[in-house]
Amino acid sequence: MKLKTKDLLTLNELSKNELIAIIDNSIKLKKDLKRGICKPLLKNKTLAMIFQKPSTRTRVSFEAGMYQLGGHALNLTADELQLRRGETIQDTSKTLSRYVNAIMARVYLHEEIEILAKNSSVPVINGLSDSFHPCQTLADLMTIKEKKKKLNGLKLAWVGDGNNVCNSMIYGCAKTSIDISIATPKGYEPNQKVINESKKSVQVELLNDPIAAVKDADVVATDTFVSIHHQTTDRAKDFLPRFQVSASLMKKANPNAIFMHCLPAKRGQEVTSEVMDGPQSVVWDEAENRLHAQKALLVAMLQV
Repeated sequence: MKLKTKDLLTLNELSKNELIAIIDNSIKLKKDLKRGICKPLLKNKTLAMIFQKPSTRTRVSFEAGMYQLGGHALNLTADELQLRRGETIQDTSKTLSRYVNAIMARVYLHEEIEILAKNSSVPVINGLSDSFHPCQTLADLMTIKEKKKKLNGLKLAWVGDGNNVCNSMIYGCAKTSIDISIATPKGYEPNQKVINESKKSVQVELLNDPIAAVKDADVVATDTFVSIHHQTTDRAKDFLPRFQVSASLMKKANPNAIFMHCLPAKRGQEVTSEVMDGPQSVVWDEAENRLHAQKALLVAMLQV
């Protein structure tokens, strides 16, 4: 299935059918890999990967994914590009478009990924910005479908910061008919435009009470309170201890609820090790699924 959108910047560019198709294909590609089947679906295709900030899961999953699909990935840090010496994003984008089949970028400001996409003649994928993390949500939805065997009709509870991962998760839930309850401290709510758009499709509940948010939840998700976007750790005091996902909080969710975290985690802050390493945690499957979900996305974007 060829996508109607050229770029993936927020996840909202995908239709419901396109998103479901990517999730289903990611599950298929994962099963194929486990059986030793690795078709060169992107033979002779090249992905440029631009990193303004450090990465483990994004870099390795995209690079390994392209290799497994028969293609090639170029790892380009900002320091290695002429961006370091003042070349504009526009000029960099136009140049790279002449060399590669797609560009994935991990940036600080979302405006920069938008400029990159606007000036690129090839698909651009947001590998994380300060506003959205669509590739993470693809892997999250894949993981939920693997574990719950469905998406429609579930409830997801988000506890913590209404950050970039949360924004993309809201879009993902809206397109797959998952109700979402979000518990944040006051002043840490997710993007209001994202909320307004998503409320047209599913229930989006904004709360300041984690216990109320996780009630009847099938999935409990969180992320770090202090990320690379934040220059100080002072904000943690607004979250702890109330917004920490602990064993006692997980008991307020459905008995078979799963716990998710995009990683890296700050154990003892947003989540306890008891939960991270406990039987309800699916964080390692979730991390692995970045590989398979991104492979499915690349195939949908690049396969002729």
